[in-house]
Amino acid sequence: MDLSVINQVTTLAQAADPQEYGRKAGKAIALGIGAGLGTIGPGVGVGYIFGKVIESVTRQPEMRDEITSIQWLGFALTEAIVFYAFIFGLIAFFLG
Repeated sequence: MDLSVINQVTTLAQAADPQEYGRKAGKAIALGIGAGLGTIGPGVGVGYIFGKVIESVTRQPEMRDEITSIQWLGFALTEAIVFYAFIFGLIAFFLG
């Protein structure tokens, strides 16, 4: 893309309503930060779950099947938090 085209598009976008342009940019940044921070806790939780599963299986190998089934349930519930954070961010972005 030519640099003059980029400059024209930027000028048109900012000239329309600079205050609205800044508001939309702020909402996009807030969505990114909110979704990013919403994934830190579940990321730690998933790491903790799998670490404890490895410890449990090494201590009691005969319980491997039961531990694995519980592991996947915990993984699914922990990962649901990521999706909740993302959906709430989108709701705030589009309705705010």
